[in-house]
Amino acid sequence: MANMNLFAALPEIVLLVAACVILVADLFVPDERRNVTYGLSMAALVAVAAVLWLFLDNRVLTYAFNGMYVADPMTSVLKFFSVLAVGFMLVYAQGYARDRGLWKGELFTLTLFALLGIMLMISANNLLVIYLGLELQALSLYALVALRRDDARSSEAAMKYFVLGALASGFLLYGMSMLYGGSGTLDINELARRVATGQVASRLSLVLGVVFVIAGLAFKLGAVPFHMWVPDVYHGAPTPVTLLIGSAPKLAVFAVAYRILVEGLLPLAVDWQKMLIVLAVASLVLGNLTAIAQTNLKRMLAYSTIAQMGFMLLAMLSGVTKGDPAATATAYSAAMFYVITYALTTLGTFGVILLLAREGFEAEEIADLKGLNRRSPWYAFVMLLLMFSLAGIPPTVGFYAKFVVLQALLVDGVTSAMVWLAVLAVVFSVIGAFYYLRVVKAMYFDEPVASVAAVPIVATTDMRVALSINGALVLVLGILPQYLLKLCADAVQRALGG
Repeated sequence: MANMNLFAALPEIVLLVAACVILVADLFVPDERRNVTYGLSMAALVAVAAVLWLFLDNRVLTYAFNGMYVADPMTSVLKFFSVLAVGFMLVYAQGYARDRGLWKGELFTLTLFALLGIMLMISANNLLVIYLGLELQALSLYALVALRRDDARSSEAAMKYFVLGALASGFLLYGMSMLYGGSGTLDINELARRVATGQVASRLSLVLGVVFVIAGLAFKLGAVPFHMWVPDVYHGAPTPVTLLIGSAPKLAVFAVAYRILVEGLLPLAVDWQKMLIVLAVASLVLGNLTAIAQTNLKRMLAYSTIAQMGFMLLAMLSGVTKGDPAATATAYSAAMFYVITYALTTLGTFGVILLLAREGFEAEEIADLKGLNRRSPWYAFVMLLLMFSLAGIPPTVGFYAKFVVLQALLVDGVTSAMVWLAVLAVVFSVIGAFYYLRVVKAMYFDEPVASVAAVPIVATTDMRVALSINGALVLVLGILPQYLLKLCADAVQRALGG
């Protein structure tokens, strides 16, 4: 027990205990009093967030469970924003879930267990623990996508997500087995040591393992050519579940990619950097071009996610420098900053969709937002900020997120390859701005649809407050990005041993 160090895993322990208590307590809660379960779930998230807030001051890298679990500033920051994302998701889901019969204990418990899987992935320092966390998250999300059992579209999306997710998990597991076969260890720190000193059975087996690992991670991110599930699942899943899939899991996959590729396999960077270049460029091109043709807002945001993950991968690959620790930390902190701000923006975007949805009406077509400025100038303005952020238009946080990624691409000497990548990223960001601004145009300049305009916007007070705070964060972090960026930079430097 000396090496267990349970205190380091206190956030996960609190969440696990709370999720189990809520699972049992919900059995005794009647449907008309489901707000009790909702209140308990929010209280659990607040408790976990409070523990993580205390952990933010801990600048010491701590291991637990015989080195299989790591707690450092980077894990605390990513977990905190994951909890924040899940909290926003539950607040936004209220009206939608009640109208469609989804306001049940399963929604809360599965969401909490998905969050537990996400937090395990973020702190995993062992390949097997990464896989366990991934499967806990994935199985919970599969069930959440299929929560509307009487809806054919949701069932189809769940089946596609399950089959393709199982294939991706197989890729990841096979890649991990190749890494284990080549190095003889599942521990990421020991893997890094053996790869750096050449104590491996076969470098070729490690490279082959990296190929499969990156394929599995690319699927979870929705990067091309492993993106085929994203549009259908985003479109078919209940909108609160789509919101969840598009936010917190991205933080976890970033953490896993960082642990395996940077902390474990940095000596093989010359190989995996090329793979990330292909994934990033393909995602930028296909995601932005295909999104232009979409009229369904959820499908448009799905292709937008593909393009946005391409941008994040640019920061990941730019961290492979000529041995400059400062440049390396800059690149990975830019990637971390980007994925956090993207998650915040995605939360608000789907929050507006949920705000406008009502019983029998999904509000998921771009045409459904026509004339929103006349119905609610404030929420039209919030949506404008969110679209500007996704497009990378100042003064929103999306502009600064894209700026730091481009800066990371060029920070360690200007090579022709990096210059071309930066130019390509800028060009396709400009192309992507078209479909984001099309939403703004519909809200401010198009006549509202009569059947939609006649219905008032009904939402709970906490949902309206949360959505307003979400929009304000996108603007404030764009004007004052240095605080979050410094938090990310300090976290990455500590994780790198600085």
